[in-house]
Amino acid sequence: MRYLWSVPAAVIVWFVLGFAPTYLNALPDGSTMFVPARIDLLVLGGFAGGVVAGLLIRRIRIVVPLVLVVAGGTWWLSGNLLSAKGLLPALLVASAIGGLFGALGTRSSVVAAFALAVPVAWYALRPASELETWRWLWQLNGLLVAVGLALLLYVACWRRGWRSAYYWVPLAAVYVASFAVVDGAQAITQARGRSTDEVADAGTDAFFQTFEPLLREYWPWFVLAVLLAIPMVALKIRALPPPPPPPSPYDDRGNDAVLSDDLDWIDREEPKRRLIPRREPVG
Repeated sequence: MRYLWSVPAAVIVWFVLGFAPTYLNALPDGSTMFVPARIDLLVLGGFAGGVVAGLLIRRIRIVVPLVLVVAGGTWWLSGNLLSAKGLLPALLVASAIGGLFGALGTRSSVVAAFALAVPVAWYALRPASELETWRWLWQLNGLLVAVGLALLLYVACWRRGWRSAYYWVPLAAVYVASFAVVDGAQAITQARGRSTDEVADAGTDAFFQTFEPLLREYWPWFVLAVLLAIPMVALKIRALPPPPPPPSPYDDRGNDAVLSDDLDWIDREEPKRRLIPRREPVG
């Protein structure tokens, strides 16, 4: 019965996270194309939709074929199958990898947190990317970055509690690297049409030039994210019901199993006593 709602929900979520940002990005330009030729939107959006679809369906053998069929079908319905063939394999691979990590994340919340790092980093800076001259831009970007990291740290401790806090440091590093991945994908998109070396150099430079300004500008917000995640995890653990007591090793056995071997005579049937008649003395 769970697949009756999880499969349609996964399809809708993949479209909303994968194609909807792409579609909305084309609206201001007045373009009639359903999917503009932007590899960063397709790859990151398809990966984000695949991760959430995997979290909903929870089965690798179901979610991977599903996202491949949905991605290919939506691409074919958009009419861009012949105009930009090079983007279709990237979309399919990103959706399949996202679905794989999402399904694995249902068994371990730490894996789910690592899988959600790239989508969260991608969505964290999208609202502020259109407000370059806004006065409170640093506050908005920092708040979104901090909320994203706090959610990832909270998801990592969802199943095992504080035992998963050891993964907070590598998870924060992957989260920071995710911003570099997003900037690298956008730089590759802007450098399309040039030679292969120029595209590779643009993506590499954008990737390595993201860490220093990001850490320099938003390090207070990263500290705030950790301080916010600590009470979130504490409240989550406190809200859980207490674990059941361990089962007794003697629950499935009777009371006789508790007795030691030297007390087994209690339950044994006593032998019948034979009464010997009293002998009369001679004489």
